Amino acid sequence: MLFSLLLIVSSFYIWTCNGLSVEAIVPRYKVRGETAVFRCNYQLEGAFLYAVKWYKENEEFYRYMPKWTPQKKAYPVDGISVDYDHSDSHQLTLRNISLRTTANYRCEVSAEAPSFASAQDSGRMEIIFLPKDGPHITDDKIIYQFGDSINLNCTSAKSYPASSLQWYVNNVSAREESLKRYPVRKHAKGLMTTTLGLHLPLDSGTVQNGVVRVRCVALLSPVLWTSDNEKVLPRQDKREALLLVTGSSNECRSSAVAVFLSLLLVTRVFF
Repeated sequence: MLFSLLLIVSSFYIWTCNGLSVEAIVPRYKVRGETAVFRCNYQLEGAFLYAVKWYKENEEFYRYMPKWTPQKKAYPVDGISVDYDHSDSHQLTLRNISLRTTANYRCEVSAEAPSFASAQDSGRMEIIFLPKDGPHITDDKIIYQFGDSINLNCTSAKSYPASSLQWYVNNVSAREESLKRYPVRKHAKGLMTTTLGLHLPLDSGTVQNGVVRVRCVALLSPVLWTSDNEKVLPRQDKREALLLVTGSSNECRSSAVAVFLSLLLVTRVFF
């Protein structure tokens, strides 16, 4: 509850300097390819506006100066594509955002003479890349005997940030000692895949009526950046793969027909 309260307060905090107040509203997270709309709300307290400037980290990429011609100007910065038609002194629109758009953004407002006052506010935006497919299950054998052990790997589709994986055996979360964790694999453009192994004995504890139901769930949950910690946001992309191992009491078979690799999109919830 304390974190929620502090988060709300910081979201609406307004920087004030010499009577000039500024509030930057930056989306906390967006999906790659979307359009991002920033707001820079300010009160000049009777002064005249000189300039509104936007920075990615410390690089200026957009300014609005009412007395200049043209009033709007954009500068080339990696990961930034300004939509001029939907940008002005208060609103800034970025189109076709990419993973390179992830950054801290700052709005700086300055007044004309005689005050020459200036104030600024900032926010951070994280860009996420949703996986195009569900997780992929692979095994090392085709035919298993009762008493054997299955060694499976579950690999997520490419995403950013990396997906987390969880194994379930007969709808029960797999024990940590049965898991094998691999380093996250990095790909071009900052994308990542995660692999999680499962060692499963085929015995009376796992084989139920001749069937073992093995499920791998991939969960993508972007994080909210703050100055001193990270909190998981209620925005998730959840997908799963299912493997059915069936057979008689003394033989179990892993059939390609029973491995669903196009996989189920179980839930995609955005807040």
